[in-house]
Amino acid sequence: MKHPLHILIVLVFYLLGASLTAQESDVIKEYLERFENSKKYLLEVANAMPEEKYDYRPARESLSFAENLMHIGYAMDWHTQSLLGGRESRNWNTDTRYKVADKSKEEIINVVKETFQETIDFIKEFDITQFDEELDYFGFNRTKRQIFLLLTDHIAHHRGQITVYLRLNGQVPPRYVLFQ
Repeated sequence: MKHPLHILIVLVFYLLGASLTAQESDVIKEYLERFENSKKYLLEVANAMPEEKYDYRPARESLSFAENLMHIGYAMDWHTQSLLGGRESRNWNTDTRYKVADKSKEEIINVVKETFQETIDFIKEFDITQFDEELDYFGFNRTKRQIFLLLTDHIAHHRGQITVYLRLNGQVPPRYVLFQ
């Protein structure tokens, strides 16, 4: 009589585990859908600003339009490849990928597109069993799940800034893409 009870207990735990794994997989699927929409909208915003206005900044201490785009790219790279993925961080002072320098509008947009794709590829392969692992995030303990959310918050924050930059330059921002 004990043997069937053990089998039942193992089966229940297996089914609960499979259910939780399916839910976590849904989280990644839904996150990627939202992330793709975020990418689409950011690229529309980036394309809406005339190239001659890419150096626009509303105040001396503000990032320029182009610098905001490159900062978004750098942060995507750092959050996924370095913080979550364990790769050594790019050195902001010496690495040139995310420096505006003499990059054209097209080159800047291409770097952002490439970084979005690298980030999407990373997320697709992310081991969801790591979600509850904690990392130091600027002096705060945050789970890897929270890092995913912080990444999208950061993109939305800077995208919101450059959307205002469009208005300040007489440009009409693209219509907002929902569910991002």
